[in-house]
Amino acid sequence: MTEPAATPVIEPRWPVALAIATVLVLLTTMPRPLQIWPNWLVILISVTQLLPMVVVGLSRQDTRMHWLKIERSVMFSVTAFSAVANMIGLAHVVWVVLVRSATATGLELLTSSIALWVSNVLTFSLVYWLLDLGGPEIRLAHTRHNADWLFPRGSANEPGTPEWTPTYVDYLFLAFNTATAFSPTDVAPMSARAKLLMMAETMISLSTLVVVMSRAINILGS
Repeated sequence: MTEPAATPVIEPRWPVALAIATVLVLLTTMPRPLQIWPNWLVILISVTQLLPMVVVGLSRQDTRMHWLKIERSVMFSVTAFSAVANMIGLAHVVWVVLVRSATATGLELLTSSIALWVSNVLTFSLVYWLLDLGGPEIRLAHTRHNADWLFPRGSANEPGTPEWTPTYVDYLFLAFNTATAFSPTDVAPMSARAKLLMMAETMISLSTLVVVMSRAINILGS
C-alpha cells in the first residue's frame, strides 16, 4: 500500500506579503515627475506576486505542493522583473537629477530616493529568499541543496539539535546590510550568483545615496 505524501511544511507568508505591500505603497506614492511606471502596472505586479500566496494558503493538503511550485515560478519571474524595473526607475531618477533637475524639488528627490532605496532592499530580499537552498519549502524540508549564503547560526548546528533554517526575515536582514554597509557582514555569499546579486544591490544602493539623495539634501540646504 502506497503511503500518502507528507504535507509540506510552509513558512509563514505574512512577512513576504507585508514587504510586497510596502513596495506597492512606496512606488505608487512617488512624486509624479519622477515616476516612470504607471500605478496600474505597479499594482498589477504586486497582485501577481500576492495571489499565488493566497491560493497556497487556501489550497487543500493534497494539492498544496502543486500550488507551491506555481507560486515559486510566478514569484521568481515577477520579482526578477521588479528588480530590473527598479533599476530602470533609478536610472530615470538619476537622469532627472543630471539633466532635468529643475523639474523636481529637493523634497521630491529626497522622498523618491528613500522610496527607491527601501524598494531595492525589499526586492532583493525576496530574490534571496526565493533562491537560497532551493526556496523556502525545500529549506524547511532540509533537502540537500547547495547554499548561496552561509549564515553563522546555520554553520553552528550541533549534532542532536534541531537544524536551524533561515526564514524571510534573515534574508531581509541580509539585504538591508548589503544596501547599508556595501559589503557582506555576518552572512557569507557562497555562489557566484549570490555575489553578483549582492554587487547589483550595492551598486543600486550606492547610486541612490550618492547621486539622488545627496542632490536632494544639497537642494534643500541651499
